[in-house]
Amino acid sequence: MVRPDVGNRKRDWEAFARCCMRLPTFAASPNNASIMDSNMDKQQQKLVLYNTLTRRKAEFEPLHAPHVGMYVCGPTVYGDPHLGHARSAITFDILFRYLTHLGYKVRYVRNITDVGHLEHDADEGEDKIAKRARIEQLEPMEVVQHYTRRYHRAMELLNVLPPSIEPQASGHIIEQMELVNRILANGYAYESEGSVYFDVARYNQDHRYGILSNRNVDELLNTTRELDGQTEKRNPVDFALWKRAAPEHIMRWPSQWGEGFPGWHCECTAMGRKYLGDHFDIHGGGMDLIFPHHECEIAQAVAAEGEQMVRWWVHNNMITYNGQKMGKSLGNAITLEEFFTGSHPLLAQAYRPETIRFFILQAHYRSTVDFSNEALQASEKGLERLFEAAERLAKLTPSDGPSTIDVSGLRTRCEEAMCDDMNTPIVISHLFDAAKAINTVHDGRATLSADDLAELQSAFRLFMDDILGLRSAAPSDEKDEAYRRAVDLLLSVRQQAKQNKDWATSDRIRNELSALGFVVKDTKDGAEWSL
Repeated sequence: MVRPDVGNRKRDWEAFARCCMRLPTFAASPNNASIMDSNMDKQQQKLVLYNTLTRRKAEFEPLHAPHVGMYVCGPTVYGDPHLGHARSAITFDILFRYLTHLGYKVRYVRNITDVGHLEHDADEGEDKIAKRARIEQLEPMEVVQHYTRRYHRAMELLNVLPPSIEPQASGHIIEQMELVNRILANGYAYESEGSVYFDVARYNQDHRYGILSNRNVDELLNTTRELDGQTEKRNPVDFALWKRAAPEHIMRWPSQWGEGFPGWHCECTAMGRKYLGDHFDIHGGGMDLIFPHHECEIAQAVAAEGEQMVRWWVHNNMITYNGQKMGKSLGNAITLEEFFTGSHPLLAQAYRPETIRFFILQAHYRSTVDFSNEALQASEKGLERLFEAAERLAKLTPSDGPSTIDVSGLRTRCEEAMCDDMNTPIVISHLFDAAKAINTVHDGRATLSADDLAELQSAFRLFMDDILGLRSAAPSDEKDEAYRRAVDLLLSVRQQAKQNKDWATSDRIRNELSALGFVVKDTKDGAEWSL
């Protein structure tokens, strides 16, 4: 392979990050099904996104509008998904939905890691999936299949839209080996005892390793130099591109370097290039992936091709519990299944998937979210208020005259919040303001004209359902529907008793329902109930 013009001169990567230059050649995405009736002509504002690479917010402009290429790091499927997985998936689901709403044709790639991710995100130790397979006496792909299905089911319950493409690392071994060969040919990697490592010191002579995480690699290299020679690496900071498989290692592939498996960082670089081209718009993931994973991805892409692949790096922050990150590796993770069933000792009750989604969206994606039962219970109550307002809004009828309450501007205000780095907490606050107006009209204290009502219904549904992805859970089966009808029937009996002035029966029905946890509210149109 002909080595690209990288030379020995120091490139000004800081200038690249400041300017975030427009990169050439993007493989155009096919039309994906629109999730909303919207197009580019409707957009009045530019989406502004925070770029971790530049450390600032800037207007988002795709390389080849209306096409957008977005790659997001998916799960390593060796266990059940937890709240941290939900936050990342929901964050980029919102971005996917909103970009589509703006009229872009988005090719959204989210990978499944099923090989090469070693314990503690290190270059030594056991593969996480192989370890689970050994413990459960299963084939590794049985583990992968089982937990991938459970991940998909959890995402479906959270109303996370599926990506356009969901490639698996084990299905792209050839592409990863080709990447390793390009890096070797360009002089930025070396073989050692059947493994191949990225040479960070050599790379740092021509480029800058640490541009994304803002790490001082020269200082790191100097402080670790005394450890040279103690492992098969030249420097502890070097990372594996290909690992020789130990005799007991289950997952292995033949290569020119011997039997082994790709390093964890290779898969996203290889698969991102395959499905989105040499340069694409957005790479996303959790903030904990900035270093080393995404830093290594940048180094691999530059070492292989001479320039960066990704223009916009977007990261969501962590879920914490008592200020500490929640995660499987820390032993304090609560799985989504445990949230949905209430089966974890830290949980006071079960929480519906839509409550979890709402809880996550109430905080900006770049801020931490601290888990507590009190916070989830508050989210549950708040979401019920919005669902109740949505139901009431659907039943409102317009007045013959002009509106007596101002409900204008909801769409504009929500668009402004979304265009400001996906500020979902502000969107939610605007929906609560709209809910107050809806309740005022519902209670007969104000009226809406036909035009104002239609616009309010359209805007509320757009941001509540289509963009935030918040939907009330439908009855899960015929028993739930029968249960609802039984309560409605009981309230109709109570209404008839009131009309007959049988106050004793009316009060008895209401009191006994209240004792069972029902909230019954009398309105001019009849009784409403909730739990």
